[in-house]
Amino acid sequence: MEEIKLNEHNKTEYPPMHTAEHILNQTMVRMFGCPRSKNAHIERKKSKCDYELAEEPSPERIREIEQQVNDVIDRHLPVTIDFMPREEAAALVDLSKLPENASQTLRIVRIGDYDACACIGAHVGNTSEIGHFKILTYDYQNGRLRLRFKLTE
Repeated sequence: MEEIKLNEHNKTEYPPMHTAEHILNQTMVRMFGCPRSKNAHIERKKSKCDYELAEEPSPERIREIEQQVNDVIDRHLPVTIDFMPREEAAALVDLSKLPENASQTLRIVRIGDYDACACIGAHVGNTSEIGHFKILTYDYQNGRLRLRFKLTE
């Protein structure tokens, strides 16, 4: 998979990892009822995401996160892009992290029936292009769960 230069900071994005981040975010929302990642650092070799949680998840729950993300990847879901007015998008996705200067027409990235998110980044065309999601380490401090992860073939 080639790297694509596509964001406002002229930073190179790796589409499989960025798409995996979307799946992880939706998995966390579904499993814990928390918001999408508050802080993320997405790179080709390894990435990290922070989530606000009331209590530390057990090691079993961490393994469940990894398994759920891989189950979604293994469904070979199409990744599609729609453009829609901000008002229409607001009924579908959380726009709280949207910059104030965002346009009135938003780019919505959908991962099959699993996730929809306003995003300007680069993504794969199908989850079959992602590989295997692996949580490397995690820690929990002051209501913040940090997950560090990578993708393997």
